[in-house]
Amino acid sequence: MSDPRPTNRTNSRPVFFFDIDNCLYPRSTRVQDLMQELIDDYFVRHLELSPEDAQMLHRQYYKDYGLAITGLVKYHRIDPLAYNREVDDALPLDGIIKPDARLRQLLMDMDKTKVKLWLFTNAHITHARRVVRLLEVEDLFEGVTYCNYEQTPLIAKPHARMFDKAEAEAGAASSEDCYFVDDSLLNCGHASARGWKVVHKLEKDDLDPIIAGGQHQVRDLEELRDIFPQFFKAQREPSSQL
Repeated sequence: MSDPRPTNRTNSRPVFFFDIDNCLYPRSTRVQDLMQELIDDYFVRHLELSPEDAQMLHRQYYKDYGLAITGLVKYHRIDPLAYNREVDDALPLDGIIKPDARLRQLLMDMDKTKVKLWLFTNAHITHARRVVRLLEVEDLFEGVTYCNYEQTPLIAKPHARMFDKAEAEAGAASSEDCYFVDDSLLNCGHASARGWKVVHKLEKDDLDPIIAGGQHQVRDLEELRDIFPQFFKAQREPSSQL
């Protein structure tokens, strides 16, 4: 998986963007719950808020900006990299996220001559790389577009500039050549509005959203084989035995 750099948009393959958290691994791992606890604790310690006020402000920043850290940087001038060390990088992922052979086979079965696999996350690069390394799928993606905590202003999904960034870094010829799977209904809705082909990743026990966030909904990434057969290698027919 290479560092993101703008690539040539001419004669390029379609790009299939994969979100990472709660998408490549299930929400049942509770990584998101642990992250929320660390974020709330950060608000309490650094902003001197009560736990209740910390949760309210955290939710408000997430609603307004897609990331709590964006509000923290904008209004409280916190150091994003210090925040990353205390939140994302502090998650005990080594004991939670395990290699996923089924996911790896799915990605290996996608025909890289026909489609480019690209990661697209609101996490900083350190978290993104750690997760795909633990899943043992890092080598199957050609690059990653991430929220760069070293740059100001912070740009994250669902902001249009983040989608512009992803298209440029992945070398997408146009928005119509972009495919996307994400667990966030909000992100899916914005991607769909700009012309991407969108798959909303749900959990097995999730209710269908009242308003669809994209053209497709899946509860298992294996369903991508049936939705986009053109991107998968042709399966050889088993030889008959005489």
